[in-house]
Amino acid sequence: MPSVTSSSVRQARQALGRRLREIRKDAGLTARELARRADWHESKCSRLETGRTPPSDADIRTYTSHCAAQDQTADLIATARGIEGAYVQWRRMERAGLKRVQQSVAPLFERTRRFRVYQSWVIPGLLQSAAYTRAVLTTVAHLRDVPDDIDDAVAVRMDRQSILRSGDHRFAMLVEEWVLRTVIGDNDTMAGALGHLISAASLPSVSLGVVPLGTPRGAGWPVESFTMYDDAQVNVELVSAHLTVTQPGEIAEYSKAFAELSAIAVYGAQARSLITAAIDALA
Repeated sequence: MPSVTSSSVRQARQALGRRLREIRKDAGLTARELARRADWHESKCSRLETGRTPPSDADIRTYTSHCAAQDQTADLIATARGIEGAYVQWRRMERAGLKRVQQSVAPLFERTRRFRVYQSWVIPGLLQSAAYTRAVLTTVAHLRDVPDDIDDAVAVRMDRQSILRSGDHRFAMLVEEWVLRTVIGDNDTMAGALGHLISAASLPSVSLGVVPLGTPRGAGWPVESFTMYDDAQVNVELVSAHLTVTQPGEIAEYSKAFAELSAIAVYGAQARSLITAAIDALA
């Protein structure tokens, strides 16, 4: 199972640091000598090589220049920028409003053909009712003090759901049963959302699995919510940030995790029965 935390970013920084250390050693330099030539504090090389300090573009240029490895400068800078761009704070994304966040994913959705979504927190966005989405985004706006453009953001998300009925996109959705039992908004909002979920799950492009409460987990351990876009990218939802994973090895781990969770989920009539039971419980 993947570790769905900022540890992926930390590990990437450490891997970049190891590359820098190898470049220095290949040049026959000690860390102290490189720091002297670069006019750095002697501890800076250690911080860069252990991943404790992310290197700036200027740091990498200085490093490769003194190690006679300028041919690696561009690749190292691109790698460093990619690492820092992978971990984006929600507040940065939402600074321009929730509508902008919803719009930002449109190109990714259009080019993706196979979606794999695991939700351990809320109903997947593409399967949400308008009232449920409004309740979710209202909470987000309250907790994070973002601009109040909820109506526009809801409209964008509802428009996006047309992708369920167009093109050759395919959607494999997994939710934990406790998502069905967690009241978002009020009882009426939740009942409407669950009814909408049954309707959306009946679409030819959608496969919905529910992991029942009390099921022996085996290898299908619950983790933070994530979405896989083909085999090209995984977006992970953290409390404080949005993590984008693009390394093939890590994507393969998420693919394995999704398969393990899929294996313990129920589908079709069994899934509908669990949703119906959640609706009945609201009464």
